[in-house]
Amino acid sequence: MQQSLKKYFPIFVLPTLLAFLIAFLVPFVMGFLLSFTNFTTITNATWVGLDNYVQAFNAREGFVRSFGFTALVSIVSIITVNVFAFAIAWVLTRKLKGTNFFRTIFFMPNLIGGIVLGYTWQSMINAVLAKYGTTIVSDWKFGFAGLVILLNWQLVGYMMIIYIAGLQNVPPELIEAAELDGVSKWEMLRHVTIPMIMPSITICLFLTLSNTFKLFDQNLALTNGAPGGQTEMVALNIVNTMFNRVGVEGVGQAKAVIFVVVVVVIAMFQLSTTRRREVEA
Repeated sequence: MQQSLKKYFPIFVLPTLLAFLIAFLVPFVMGFLLSFTNFTTITNATWVGLDNYVQAFNAREGFVRSFGFTALVSIVSIITVNVFAFAIAWVLTRKLKGTNFFRTIFFMPNLIGGIVLGYTWQSMINAVLAKYGTTIVSDWKFGFAGLVILLNWQLVGYMMIIYIAGLQNVPPELIEAAELDGVSKWEMLRHVTIPMIMPSITICLFLTLSNTFKLFDQNLALTNGAPGGQTEMVALNIVNTMFNRVGVEGVGQAKAVIFVVVVVVIAMFQLSTTRRREVEA
């Protein structure tokens, strides 16, 4: 069996490897090289060195500001999404009637596209704010709250499914032994349940981190960066630089490279930190 697997492994892995090379690795390498040039097309590029990276941090580019706003939205969303998802998962793993129905209902928002979600929540939030004579784009705080609410509504159900899988894999005999020892519910949660579901927590933190940091379509539809770019997240800032301005394509590409590096570093740090807790558990 092992010899057969080794023999046919290249055949089965080749399509996936080609797709990875064509769709990710080759474009990334080309994009990295283009970030050091002024270009309009791949064949029309002039080397400028680090000038694009220096210009990317110019205040008028709004890149640093968008990074700060993205970090704020991400931190709040990561905490709230995971807290709500875990709380709902904990309730739905109790022996209650209709749990399958509620799991389906909570999961359904994840199936809706980001553009549709953005415009839908924009309409609902504006309908509420209209009573006070304002809109979601009149103050960055409204846009911030709208993005956090939208992300929670979309992601909580998906993370809930992962937490449910983790909770259902906690050994019942471990729970029973803790109960016999007179452990309180809080101690049970802190010292038994959470350590046992650390793999689920690792996955959920990684998914919420990556989804919130790279948010684009919801941001575009909900606020489009208004007012004055104050609610512009990094992905939207990069797209606006690349496609809505002439002659600064290289700057947009430099921003994209910086963004990828920052997100990868943060994600790897999060994965290594939470995985160490898994080992301890």
